[in-house]
Amino acid sequence: MLAYETSDETLAAIADRHGITAEQVRPLPTGVANRVYLLGDDLVLRIPRTKRFLLDLVKEAAVIPVALHAGVRTPEVVAFDDTCSVVDVPYMVLTRTRGVDLADLELPTADTERVFRQVGRELAKLHRLSPATAPALASVPVENGAADPWALTDRLLEEGWIDAEIARWLTGWFDRISAHLPSNPPTVLVHGDIAPQNLLVSRTPAQLNGIVDWGDAEWADPAVDFAKVPLPRIPAMLDGYRQESGQGTSTSAPIWEARVLWYHLTWALGRLADPAPRPGERHWTAPPASRLLGLLRFFTSAPPAPWADLAGPG
Repeated sequence: MLAYETSDETLAAIADRHGITAEQVRPLPTGVANRVYLLGDDLVLRIPRTKRFLLDLVKEAAVIPVALHAGVRTPEVVAFDDTCSVVDVPYMVLTRTRGVDLADLELPTADTERVFRQVGRELAKLHRLSPATAPALASVPVENGAADPWALTDRLLEEGWIDAEIARWLTGWFDRISAHLPSNPPTVLVHGDIAPQNLLVSRTPAQLNGIVDWGDAEWADPAVDFAKVPLPRIPAMLDGYRQESGQGTSTSAPIWEARVLWYHLTWALGRLADPAPRPGERHWTAPPASRLLGLLRFFTSAPPAPWADLAGPG
């Protein structure tokens, strides 16, 4: 796969286009898809690692302005060039959002919940966007549907990952959850990777400053955006989401909780069948057992209503 090399000369040429000297270019923590650099104090440069990730950067260039117009806290695109006509790599320059990504902070519980309520509010703004209200994003992919958890459970049984009793227990759990799922969930614009490392936060006072990394954006069930956050943080997120969107509280019906749990449990089982560890990755789901242990931790810690009612059958 073609790799985009970020030589000192290339970085200096991009910086110069924005009035920044080569000495003011500093590397930032990078992700799987992009190398990231600080240009001076106010701009951030992102360069895809390989050609494979270029399409995600193209998508971000289209999605970010629409999300900003919807009122979502996210950096602004300053420049985007995928022609390689000026320098030999495609790149994007964004305004810098101040703060530290939440994965690197150990905030008190109350502060953490405050931040995730704010995240929920931002998602409610984003999820007002649909294919009908944002036709400029026609090229954004549509999620092809979640895995069938019953078929996945059968496969795990056949391949020896779980025993027959656990398979029956899981099947019963999915049966119970499915009774609360909407038959036709809406299709909205989702960020696709709402996770702690993509949330930039100030420490004092604790608040969300911006959501970054839109490379996984797609049209999907809005519950997808609650599936990459650890379950203990979901109640606060849903609280903020409901406040912003004007939806009913969790005591009316556990529809949202069931939808979120559906993805967490299905994806946890999918990861069980793909147990290779991924050392060095910052995403909390990179360790194979993280989702399953997260479910265990959540449901053994006296979760608030109505989560306890959604726990697996005895």
